[in-house]
Amino acid sequence: MNLFAKPFAPLLLLISLLSACGGGAGKPAAGPGPGGAMPPPEVDVITVGTGRATLTQDLAGRLQAYRTAQVRARVEGVIEKRLFEEGTDVKAGAPLFQINARTYKATAAAAEADLAIARQTVERYQPLLPIKAVSQQEYDIAVARVKQSEAALARANEDLEHASVPAAISGHIGRALVTEGALVGKGEPTLLATIEQIDPIYVNFTQPGADLLRLRQAIKSGRLKRAESAKVELLLEDGSVYPQAGKIFFTDLAVDPTTGSVSLRAEFANPQHDLLPGMFARIRFPEAMSENAIRVPQRAVQSGAQGQFVMVVGAESKATPMPVKTGGMAGTDFIIADGLKGGEQVIVNGLQKARPGTVVKPVPWDAAAPLLISPAAKPADKK
Repeated sequence: MNLFAKPFAPLLLLISLLSACGGGAGKPAAGPGPGGAMPPPEVDVITVGTGRATLTQDLAGRLQAYRTAQVRARVEGVIEKRLFEEGTDVKAGAPLFQINARTYKATAAAAEADLAIARQTVERYQPLLPIKAVSQQEYDIAVARVKQSEAALARANEDLEHASVPAAISGHIGRALVTEGALVGKGEPTLLATIEQIDPIYVNFTQPGADLLRLRQAIKSGRLKRAESAKVELLLEDGSVYPQAGKIFFTDLAVDPTTGSVSLRAEFANPQHDLLPGMFARIRFPEAMSENAIRVPQRAVQSGAQGQFVMVVGAESKATPMPVKTGGMAGTDFIIADGLKGGEQVIVNGLQKARPGTVVKPVPWDAAAPLLISPAAKPADKK
């Protein structure tokens, strides 16, 4: 009897099975069929056409408070209390600082007592004047003393009132410039704090005088029409558009000789106090109307060694660069002054896949879709 027959039997069976499974291991793998070629890349396109467009211009500006009031000490004294929280909103008439008023109270009391004595003197003299017990001069002096006492009491009460420093306007108050114990109002009105009304808020900006002249000439010649709306948009430093529309209400028609610019001012509602004085922003305002304008998204216009160009889907669905010239802005779009006639399929998204001569598959552009960021493509040199 063979003692090793049983252990080796399963092993031989396993080797047979492995050999049967691996019989085709040396044959090459089948390649892709005729239809396995990569499809052309998809690109988002718009079909350009002529239409009415509002020409806009973006100009840099700086925000300024609608009103500013300096809180100053109008009487001399030592600050006893600060009655507001720094960096909050205050109402007009609300007390902000309390100056030591003991001296002013005493002065007012003394003036009131003098007035009472002067009035009593006049009352005693009145029945004595007809019987010549007092002279007319004595009576007139007593009446004049009443008037002087009334004036002194009015001044004393005014000084006493100014010992409590109120807010002149409603608005946002900054930090206090003095602390408790400081002597203020000695020799000059001491600045204690500043209040700024920031709802609404101003944006000051300038427009080059040459641009304004060219615009007026274009409107006068009939190439453009005057814009129908005076509303403007505010673009914040992060590029977002402020949700509240503003209006231009002030124009300095004179050109500044030092800068050659015209001063402009816009006003915006600011209920949430998102806008603060001193911030930089850009104003986008309508300049004129064009009836037969061709506009394309700003992202579709690229720059190369030969100037500006767009990529269009040309013959045989190939991406083809086309030189263009821009002639202003309509919101975030470029107005095309030369290079496009209408009907062209301009590539807006997917430019990194649309090299010149590449066959592409155009699909309608969805403005809400995310933008594929890539360096601007340059047209290939013609050989």
